[in-house]
Amino acid sequence: MPTTIETLTAEIRAFRDARDWRQFHNPKELAIAITAEAGELLQHFVWQSPEQSDRRVTERRDEIESEIADVAILLFELADNCGIDLADAMRAKLARNEERYPVAKAKGSNKKYNEL
Repeated sequence: MPTTIETLTAEIRAFRDARDWRQFHNPKELAIAITAEAGELLQHFVWQSPEQSDRRVTERRDEIESEIADVAILLFELADNCGIDLADAMRAKLARNEERYPVAKAKGSNKKYNEL
């Protein structure tokens, strides 16, 4: 059986609930925690050239993987606590981005959609 957003979210919820942490995991606190964990992820790359960043991923893979997982776990929980279907939200955002960034205009460009 493949892992899905729903199964991962259920595992995260079970972990949280076994520790009675729901009381501490309101949207504001989860958003703050996501930002803090994203900052810890960013620390691996600050002041690194693109080549150094690529090397860092190889050399510190376990640490970087752990920080990415922290961000994802908190994000999945935030979506769940807010009643947001993360898969639906991601598909909707991808659809909007398809409109904003058509391949013919956006391919190979890093311009924002309103600059294309």
